[in-house]
Amino acid sequence: MNGQHGHRHENAADAEPACDACSGENPHFAAGERWLLEGALTVDTAASVLESSRKATLPKTGKVDLTGLDQVDSAAVAVLLAWRRRAAVEGVALAFAGAPASLAALAELYGVTELVGRPAGTAA
Repeated sequence: MNGQHGHRHENAADAEPACDACSGENPHFAAGERWLLEGALTVDTAASVLESSRKATLPKTGKVDLTGLDQVDSAAVAVLLAWRRRAAVEGVALAFAGAPASLAALAELYGVTELVGRPAGTAA
């Protein structure tokens, strides 16, 4: 993990943007099958994560894996909503999987439960 947060792709390319919170370390949003988020997605990291993702192609499968998130706040919901709006504009179906229970609880609080689906570790 790199610093306070991390996100990566499968099949990552070398020449993609890194976010400010990572001080230019390994890229996070390289072209790939899915985005894999790790660490914190909070008010302290959300703006940088969102800015970096704007420069990247959405994942080919439309899948964003949230299982690696260990700290979230309401800013995480805002980032997911921004990605969902972008995907709609670009005509891509974007799905978030593996949301931690804390993120699912925030989504329920804000009335957007369908955004994250079933939290990780719960029965289908």
